[in-house]
Amino acid sequence: MTEPRPDASVTVLGAGQIRELVARLGVRPTKHWGQNFVVDANTVRRIVRIAGVGPSDCVVEVGPGLGSLTLALLEVGARVTAVEIDPTLAAALPETVAALAPGGAAYLQVLTADALTLKTLPDPQPTALVANLPYNISVPVVLSMLERFPSIHRVLVMVQREVAERLAADPGTKAYGAPSVKAAWYAATRLAGQVPRSVFWPIPNVDSGLVELIRREPPVTTASRVEVFRVIDAAFAQRRKTLRAALAGWAGGAAAAERILLAAGVDPQARGEQLRIEAFAAIAAAHTVEG
Repeated sequence: MTEPRPDASVTVLGAGQIRELVARLGVRPTKHWGQNFVVDANTVRRIVRIAGVGPSDCVVEVGPGLGSLTLALLEVGARVTAVEIDPTLAAALPETVAALAPGGAAYLQVLTADALTLKTLPDPQPTALVANLPYNISVPVVLSMLERFPSIHRVLVMVQREVAERLAADPGTKAYGAPSVKAAWYAATRLAGQVPRSVFWPIPNVDSGLVELIRREPPVTTASRVEVFRVIDAAFAQRRKTLRAALAGWAGGAAAAERILLAAGVDPQARGEQLRIEAFAAIAAAHTVEG
């Protein structure tokens, strides 16, 4: 198949077209699936521009909805694998693309599936995840996609602003927590911008933000990712406690936790919010040695 090129003939959805599409399909956004549709063409083009994707990319898009972002991705020549849980929207998306981006229709695949349970994707394998994610599943989607699809090297997602801040937070900050550390296992993360509420329909009652993740190698450790994540979960389940106390249940007692922490070169009186991913990896490795 010929590599797709940027397509100036693509029509990106505007507010009026979205109203017409919604009326024709008879759909209403549901809170159950966390649906808030982007109705501003400039916003989706901005997302694609920041994501830096183009003709050499296959983008997995979770929750394409009515197709606003999908069309903007096709406009720059990317291939798109769209994962949509709503069967009505999944069925309508190819028709929308055929009408508004006829040259891009061959480069779109639509899967009617739950992204949280998705374990495989059709070829070509994704190089990027670009999406307007439902707020209620945004962190699990990002982490599971990075885990299951190692070909994804870049992520640019629009999420609730508070979630974006958590994912990109540095140690020692109020927003730093388990999502921050787990994201750091896979990638370097940064806040990539803010998005006003007015670009959505219906208008949400929270602000949105863009967060970018660029994959990197995980920390060098003899422990597995699962073992490292268990330490992270234990440390932040009681984040106000010292690591000696917070990890007692995980380690088999406070004295065992202290031994493991000292072996890992970590102060037992420190708290989880002070540690980088490398320290958690060292703690997990020390635990495997003691065990």
